[in-house]
Amino acid sequence: MSEYFDEEEEKQTQLSPQTLRRILAQTKPHWKWVAGFMASAAVVSVLDSVFAYLRKMIVDDAILGGNQAVFAQALLLYGGTILAQAVGVFAFIYLVGILGQRIEYDLRCAMFDHLQELSFDYFNRRPVGWIMARVTSDSERVAHLVTWGLLDVTWGLLNIATAAVFMYIINWRLALIVLLMLPILLVVASQFQKRILSEYRRVRRLNSRITAAYNENIIGVRVVKALCREEENLREFSELSGAMYRSSYRAAWLSALFLPTVQIISALGAASVIGYGGWQTQWGTITIGGIQAFLSYIGFMMWPIQDLARVYAELQHAVASGERIFSLLDTPPTVADKPGAVEVDNIRGDISFEHVYFDYDPETPVLEDFNLYVKQGEAIALVGPTGGGKTTIVNLLCRFYEPCQGVIRIAGRDYTTLTLHSIQSRIGVVLQTPHLFSGTIRENIRYGRLGATDAEVEEAARIAGAHDFIVKLAHGYDTEVGEGGQLLSVGQKQLISLARAVLAQPDIFVMDEATSSVDTLTEAYIQRGMEALMKGRTSFIIAHRLSTVKRADRILFIDHGRIVEAGSHAALLRARGRYYQLYVQQFQRELERQQDYFLAAEGLHPTTERTESTEGI
Repeated sequence: MSEYFDEEEEKQTQLSPQTLRRILAQTKPHWKWVAGFMASAAVVSVLDSVFAYLRKMIVDDAILGGNQAVFAQALLLYGGTILAQAVGVFAFIYLVGILGQRIEYDLRCAMFDHLQELSFDYFNRRPVGWIMARVTSDSERVAHLVTWGLLDVTWGLLNIATAAVFMYIINWRLALIVLLMLPILLVVASQFQKRILSEYRRVRRLNSRITAAYNENIIGVRVVKALCREEENLREFSELSGAMYRSSYRAAWLSALFLPTVQIISALGAASVIGYGGWQTQWGTITIGGIQAFLSYIGFMMWPIQDLARVYAELQHAVASGERIFSLLDTPPTVADKPGAVEVDNIRGDISFEHVYFDYDPETPVLEDFNLYVKQGEAIALVGPTGGGKTTIVNLLCRFYEPCQGVIRIAGRDYTTLTLHSIQSRIGVVLQTPHLFSGTIRENIRYGRLGATDAEVEEAARIAGAHDFIVKLAHGYDTEVGEGGQLLSVGQKQLISLARAVLAQPDIFVMDEATSSVDTLTEAYIQRGMEALMKGRTSFIIAHRLSTVKRADRILFIDHGRIVEAGSHAALLRARGRYYQLYVQQFQRELERQQDYFLAAEGLHPTTERTESTEGI
């Protein structure tokens, strides 16, 4: 996980013009909104300078000059300018807000769509918190840059330009003094922002770690409580939060110091204008109203410089966010439709693995020269030690991954010549840890075929053995399952998952350790549903509980990516090989569990009594 935090830190130290151009290109579909808010900002900026000049007219010509006609004219112009400015402010805030939401919407939809196309290996290598940060905070930061950031730059540059023009009109000598102070302010602002940005880089990196820690602890809350890891996890989290607090504190301190520094420089500029301007009033080269206007224009020029320094810091953050977003969007799926891939209505037919090689890591091969032929409608059970390659075989079959070498054929055709949709839409998968989506039971079952009627949903639940427990719930099929199905038991979630597969009516059925976490009664329900679903379909069953695989046409014992033994349940027991040993071990454990149950019912200590009862055997 740390490689992604390091990547994030590295990208925040860079300012890529190419990425900046790509970020600004997000505004292209919405160019009318951009033109509108920039025009509105330009109008408001010019009107700000006009205000100061109108105040000069009121002071010099109306108040000091006693010209009532000029006073009335200036007031009318002042009122009209206020109305025009109010309209301009409303326009640019409204347009910027709409534009920001549209750009953020575009980015999030693009990322969500691309994430659904990416292959499993992408998600295997990246923490969920890292991906969530791209979709949420990074898209928000990029949208903020191309809206409010662009607005601030436009408004700031126009304010400086219009203020400089009006100052030059009033008195070019004073204008030159003020303009000479701008480089000083730019240097000070740049140095402060570099130090502030350095602290915020660290805050950003730590924030990603904290997000990931939150995500892992929330998802794994049951494991945390079962292992009493609360105190240790709190200590680790406190260290991260403490480091983030210290960096945020330093950034806040520098930010607080930055403002008074700018005010001091601005005050020096104002003092220069008052001193030199006051001296010039003796010669009539500037008026009292002109000095007052100059003081206003100093504010117009100084504050935008602060904003430009802030926008520059935000620009670096946004470009870093943009790089992470575009890195996600530019990542090609490792499993995708090949050119010329065809869509087929079904994938019924014989299946063959021919000289298949596969690895998740080149240094650790999982399958080497793996060969398997499965007839249409045959039920294949895969058993063996953990890590032997069973799940990899069905993952390759479902085309979640593709062979590094070799070929997999369905009905005699290389399955890479078919579209992913053709294959994956016709394979029903029931996983060891079933996942339900937030919503009702009915909606989760219908997820297997969105156009199914309520009657079809209920029939699928009956076949899967889920109907009886569903109708006993307070709201029946309209019962909310909660996030991830947390309001239901593991067995109930598994039955609903099986009903979802039944409703999809797949050509190939895959069950991966679906009974490993359920009780014996639920296992019996699942097995009945499996038998109904397996009729006439090619099926692959992975199970550690051998009671689940007894009825398979063929049982394959997989170890180190190879088929060690193959045959029916009875044939493998007669062979007394690896499968026989595994079966005897499970049978012995089952006998011990039953004996423990009866001993406990009699008030005896199970372990002691069992040991004594087996002495001498």
